[in-house]
Amino acid sequence: MKILYVTDALAIWGGLERIIINKVNLLADLYGYDMYLITLNQGHHSIPYPLSPQINYSDLEIQTHKQYDYKGIHRLFERGRLIRLFQKKIRQKIQEISPDVIVCVRIGLVKTIAKEKSDIPLVYESHTYRKVSELVGLDSFTWVKVVLNRRSEKIPQMVITLTEGDANDWRNTNPNVRVIPNVVNLNTTGRCCDYNARSVIFVGRFSAQKDIKSLLEVWKIVHEKHSDWQLHIYGGYGEEQSSILPIIERMNTSVKVFEPTPDIMSRYLESSIMMMTSLYEPFGLVLPEAMSCGLPVVAFDCPYGPADIINDGVDGFLIKNRDIHEFAKKVCLLMDDISLRKKMGQVGIVSSQRYSAKRIMPKWKELFEQLLDKKE
Repeated sequence: MKILYVTDALAIWGGLERIIINKVNLLADLYGYDMYLITLNQGHHSIPYPLSPQINYSDLEIQTHKQYDYKGIHRLFERGRLIRLFQKKIRQKIQEISPDVIVCVRIGLVKTIAKEKSDIPLVYESHTYRKVSELVGLDSFTWVKVVLNRRSEKIPQMVITLTEGDANDWRNTNPNVRVIPNVVNLNTTGRCCDYNARSVIFVGRFSAQKDIKSLLEVWKIVHEKHSDWQLHIYGGYGEEQSSILPIIERMNTSVKVFEPTPDIMSRYLESSIMMMTSLYEPFGLVLPEAMSCGLPVVAFDCPYGPADIINDGVDGFLIKNRDIHEFAKKVCLLMDDISLRKKMGQVGIVSSQRYSAKRIMPKWKELFEQLLDKKE
């Protein structure tokens, strides 16, 4: 079976990049599929995670970022030119590869691919929260893109979401929706985190979605009671970096910022608790990763990922209504009770196995085989 994956770029140390690369590798390694991976504008960036030599990878060299050199109507004209270029190049690739199934991970690319795919089944693999525009303020240009993308939502033969909550939102537009959670790189070292470590870990970029400001507000409250603990933040990049770093510098030395690392498992194992303060999470990859290392986790009950992953009060805590004081209270509760940390952490190791490759990848195999049967 030939599977073609299409995305814009794989250029940063991010969760989406790790998921896509891991998945195409597994589809080739486990099932012997002929896997093709296409990016639009990789440019000179190297792929951040190991890509199996079995994967047929190519970049279309479409500089989609060029549209942002323009403003207003000129940006729309440039966007149109780039879309036409993409249409031409993806047509050539589809004719060359003749895939059995096409998987697209960017909704903005769906309409163009659909024009060129003939009767090949098209799957949209959603890695975002469909209603994100209702949570985050958008500029006028981005609103135009959201409206245009809404028209594309009915096109795919199948939409894959990561949570049931997001699937329900999608079903109002496209009835062909299936939930397949992410495959998670679980801890295979046989080691458990250091429950004696007086350090809390946060993993995420400095973006509006991750809400680092709320993280720091929680930590101010926690630090008043537990000044001997440290907060380690991994992923100090993003659009809010310039505004967040000065706040951290003014706080105290109990907050340390580190660059993203490919060896995040080692950092989990050096920690004792994990925190997540996101406004929304399509899944929340770092939660089961951390849980597989035995870390109890504390997260806001945001749409929709954390509630699917965390069993509140059993392997972590879900904080309702973005209550900063309740969040701090639960973190302090874990800090005060090492036996509770161990108890929750050990349950988390077991529950995280729901996201192992052997549990998740058969769902993808079943999907592709069903789509191929319908095509025939």
